[in-house]
Amino acid sequence: MDTLTRRKFLIASGVTGGVALAGGATAFTLRDILATSTWSDKPAGAKTLVIVTLYGGNDGLNTVVPFADPAYAAARPELAYRPDEVLKLDDKLGFSPALKNLKKAYDAKRAAVILGVGYPKPDRSHFRSMDIWQTAQPERPGNTGWIGRWLDAVGGDPRHAVSFEPVLPPLLAGATTAGAAVPLTGLKLPTGVSAAVLRSLGKPSDGESPLQARAARSYADLVEVDDMVKQVKEKATEEHEPSSATATGGQAALAGQLDLVEQCIKAGAATRVFSVSLGGFDTHADEKGPQQTQLGRLDTALGAFLEHTAGRGVVTLVYTEFGRRVKANASDGTDHGTAGPMFVIGDGVRGGIHGAQPSLTDLDQGDLKFSIDFRSVYATLLGSVLEADPGKVLGGYTKHFDGLF
Repeated sequence: MDTLTRRKFLIASGVTGGVALAGGATAFTLRDILATSTWSDKPAGAKTLVIVTLYGGNDGLNTVVPFADPAYAAARPELAYRPDEVLKLDDKLGFSPALKNLKKAYDAKRAAVILGVGYPKPDRSHFRSMDIWQTAQPERPGNTGWIGRWLDAVGGDPRHAVSFEPVLPPLLAGATTAGAAVPLTGLKLPTGVSAAVLRSLGKPSDGESPLQARAARSYADLVEVDDMVKQVKEKATEEHEPSSATATGGQAALAGQLDLVEQCIKAGAATRVFSVSLGGFDTHADEKGPQQTQLGRLDTALGAFLEHTAGRGVVTLVYTEFGRRVKANASDGTDHGTAGPMFVIGDGVRGGIHGAQPSLTDLDQGDLKFSIDFRSVYATLLGSVLEADPGKVLGGYTKHFDGLF
C-alpha cells in the first residue's frame, strides 16, 4: 500500500485523532506484556496490586448489610434483606447472598472489609466522584491518576501498570508516562476490511512521518492484540470451570479480564499493577435483583481469580465511586449517596471487619457520614504492596490505614 493511499485510509478512519491507539496508550500488545517476564527490575518476592473498579456507584448497604439495625429495614421496606437471607459476618453485619466466594475469603481471614470509606465534601456526580477516586485528589481532581503518578515516581516502563479495559482509565495516566491498555474486546472490522489489510497498514512506507507510521502500526497492533486475547481466553477456558459470568459477555467481562491478569501473573510478567472493571451498578429502580446479579458476577470472577493466584503475592482492591442513599426511593431503588465499603483481599491481608458501620440515623442530608478517608487505604497499599513513598504519589498525604497488613 503506497503512502498516499495509506494516508487517505488513516484520515478517513479518524486515526489522526488518536483513535487507533485504543489498543494501548503506548500501542503495547499482550505479547509485549508477557515479554516482561525476562526483566530483572521486578524485585524477588514483589507483590502485585489488582484494582477492581465497580462503575455506577454500588449500593454498599445491600453489599455489606447491617441486618440487625432496625433503621435498615425501616428505610428500605421492599429493598432490605432479611437476617436469614444474608451471609452473616457477625451478629450485626452480613454479605449479600451473592457474595459466597468473598465470604469464603473472609472466613479464611484473607478479605478485609473496610467500612465507612469516603472523602470530605463528597460529590454525587458519577464522573466527578470517579475522577476524585482515581486521581486521589478530593479538593480538585487533576489530570493524573494515583497509579500513573506512582509510575512516574518509579520511572518504570508503562508495562508496569496494565489495564484490560476498553480504554486506559485516568487511574493509570501519569504526567510523564502512562500505563499500557490491552482491551478485552473482539476486533470488529468495517465491511470490506480484512485482518490482512490491517496488518499491511503496519508495514513502514517511505516518506511518511513518524507519527503517521505509529498510527498505522497501531492498526496491526489491534489485530495482534485480538489474536493474543483469543489465545489466552481459550487457554483460560480450558483450565477453568465454565461459569455463567464468563459466558454471558458484556458487563460480565470482568471474568475475562481477571483471566488475563491471572495468565500474566503466572507467566511472571513484571507488571506490578493491573486495572480491571465491572459496570452496571447505577440502580435507581427495582434494585435488588439487578444488583444481586452484578454482585454475583463480581463474586464468580473474584472467586476463581483468588483461588488460582493464592500464594503469589497478589493483593486485590475493590472499590466504587460512591455508595447509595440510606432510604429507598419510590421505585425500590437507591439514589446517589456517599460513604460505602471497600474490600482488600489477598496474601498478607489481615482479614476481618475494619472500621465501624456508619450510623443509619445520624446522617448528612440523608447520606452516610464517612469515617475513613480512601487515601489512607491507598497510602497503605502504596507502602505495603508497591513499596513506594505515598507522600510522593498522594500530594503529601501519608496517613496509613493501620491494621490492614
